[in-house]
Amino acid sequence: MPFLRNFDNFSILDYLSNIIDILLVWFVIYKILTLIRGTKAVQLLKGIFVIIIVRGFSGVLGFHTLSWMMEQALTWGFLAVIIIFQPELRRALEQLGRGRFFSRRSLAQEDEEQMHLIESMAKAVNYMAKRRIGALISIERETGMTDYIETGIPLNSKVSSELLINIFIPNTPLHDGAVIIQKNQIAAAACYLPLSESPFISKELGTRHRAALGISEVTDSLTIVVSEETGSVSVTKNGELHRDLSAEEFQQLLEKELLLGKSKHGSSTLWSWRGKRKNG
Repeated sequence: MPFLRNFDNFSILDYLSNIIDILLVWFVIYKILTLIRGTKAVQLLKGIFVIIIVRGFSGVLGFHTLSWMMEQALTWGFLAVIIIFQPELRRALEQLGRGRFFSRRSLAQEDEEQMHLIESMAKAVNYMAKRRIGALISIERETGMTDYIETGIPLNSKVSSELLINIFIPNTPLHDGAVIIQKNQIAAAACYLPLSESPFISKELGTRHRAALGISEVTDSLTIVVSEETGSVSVTKNGELHRDLSAEEFQQLLEKELLLGKSKHGSSTLWSWRGKRKNG
């Protein structure tokens, strides 16, 4: 067979070249998926895959009209992608120009950044709790929060306890709303988070707690609330609320979720719907 004869003419270098070519393509695809994670482009990508699958089946089954419609959607869809997702494409090209597109942080660097985040968060939250300064801080994890970041004022600043405290000082322009931390940076402040509509929430909980529960129901973020009425510290995750944490409990929880939680998924025994209530 001609195909087998051509296949026999392949040398070892041809095999290596094809293998390297395939690996490079997969690596580029992986980096692109990493780049768009947490943006609206993820949903669009799922839609494109659905159209491709429907296009394939309609061609096999002889559904000519449906096949033509899917083909038109693919033909003009890529032009629409370029127009709609111009900001994401621009960011990708900027990262490529800076040489960051193929960069990979070491585990040691990631742990160091997480420890800095934990220490800054603990210091800021303890300060605000003692002075009853209301605060709402959400830390992005696997599920992207770009849509909620876009509702606030972009900061893209390095996390520090001083900056977090200053944001939530009463009557300042950014104090009303949530701070969202993305990739160990303060991505935005004064963000709007969805309020939980659960009927099981205690009536004594205010808007901040409802927003913290609301975002925890639609993402896997870790959200911290400081009550301006009582100064109590609460944390939400996966639709669960843990209330009245002491300074030591709060820091231990952050370490467990942000350091140990990277390798272990699922709720720990510490979490419960109504959390731990202290008397008084």
